[in-house]
Amino acid sequence: MNDGNPRVVCEEAIAVGVMYASPLDPEFSVERIPNRIMPVHSWQYRYIKRAIEFILALILFMLLAIPGFLIAAAILLTSPGPVFYREERVGRGGYPFRIWKFRSMYWNAERHRWVRETAQTGRRVEWRMRKDLEDPRVTRVGRFLRRWSLDEIPQLLNVLRGEMSLVGPRPIVESEIPHYGDQLSIYLAANPGVSGLWQISGRSNVGYRLRAEMDACYVQSWSLGLDLYIALRTVPAVVGRVGAG
Repeated sequence: MNDGNPRVVCEEAIAVGVMYASPLDPEFSVERIPNRIMPVHSWQYRYIKRAIEFILALILFMLLAIPGFLIAAAILLTSPGPVFYREERVGRGGYPFRIWKFRSMYWNAERHRWVRETAQTGRRVEWRMRKDLEDPRVTRVGRFLRRWSLDEIPQLLNVLRGEMSLVGPRPIVESEIPHYGDQLSIYLAANPGVSGLWQISGRSNVGYRLRAEMDACYVQSWSLGLDLYIALRTVPAVVGRVGAG
């Protein structure tokens, strides 16, 4: 996993609650996981995980308050528009919610002719999938925020509201649903997360199919130990800017 190409073995995740992931492993498939009651339906997931993450999110929110004000000032001083960006995402059970982020794009960028013309070539999907690509909608400050995942700090509000978890599947928009196929019902069984297997396993370098498999594997293999493992791997993944733009 140190080389950025983690090995994922779902059977080990089920057995010990720790995932040594590899989205590049051709043998990696959710179909290899035995059918059973998913652990995200348990009271441990609903109450213990929720309590732990609420407390941690509240602590992080207070610790990051001053950096957050500095980021907000940088956004306001360098480009017109609001500080925050809110976008509708698909939540647990398919219920929509609005995710909070620091604005990293030019305000109303989608209305600009040069963005519309580029989007017609199919680049819009690539911009969402691959943060390493040059996205003309992103501001200079926004590139810095995305590189270090600082634009995601406001998602702590979503965690406090119970719409997201600190660790979980990647939050998706409605247009991404077809990519999840028959794994969609598994994905929708858990709250989307600020971090997850996708983030510590290459983020933008992981395609939709493997990303969907990782999300489904997380849901079917969930444990507090797995969450702890992902949380501990998130910091080095962000610092190392694995898959970041």
